[in-house]
Amino acid sequence: MTLIAVMGIMVIFATALLAVAPTVMHDVQREKELESIRRGEEVARAIEAYVIYHRGAKLPESIDELLEGLPMGTKQRMILRPSAATDPLSEDGKWRLVQPEPQLIANLAKRIQDYNNGILPSNPTQVFDRWAVVIVNNVTMPDESAAAEPDPDYEVVTDNVPFIGVASQSRSKSILTYYGAENHSKWIYTPLFKGSGTSRFAPPRPPTPVRPPGF
Repeated sequence: MTLIAVMGIMVIFATALLAVAPTVMHDVQREKELESIRRGEEVARAIEAYVIYHRGAKLPESIDELLEGLPMGTKQRMILRPSAATDPLSEDGKWRLVQPEPQLIANLAKRIQDYNNGILPSNPTQVFDRWAVVIVNNVTMPDESAAAEPDPDYEVVTDNVPFIGVASQSRSKSILTYYGAENHSKWIYTPLFKGSGTSRFAPPRPPTPVRPPGF
């Protein structure tokens, strides 16, 4: 009888664990996404500092350049923490570098504008004006399908190209939304758009229930 009672308790315990597991996984994934957003926005601020220092004439070409910092007298000023150089959502931890391609920037601007009630946050400084011209010329385009960036077949580049932002290599559907996007690969962190004053986070969706086989 004791053995049967122990087995019964183990079954109840196992059932309870199975019931809690989806919630735990949901919370773990949500925290990873929040951390990825924090780090991505820190990278965006580092890019901004780098571009301002070079008076808009140069973009960084690797995350290592941001980690090296910027000259300050005889020392180097840190603009990016080592932890922020790693994306918790990518398998290898490397950020995908987002190059300053006009159509990609315009698509991103269009999505942010739609999410922000028709208002596009202004550029932080005049050194970004060259990209602002591209945005003004393309953001009002009638083709709404263009806002579905990035293309599923985009090339993942993690080094040795001039970049204006970063994004995760993960193509998974997200729990959180970032500027209305529900896919990690569409979360582009760039200094081009700042100061909206609008919350960037939507309430997390509950986990999708898993149906038993046969339903």
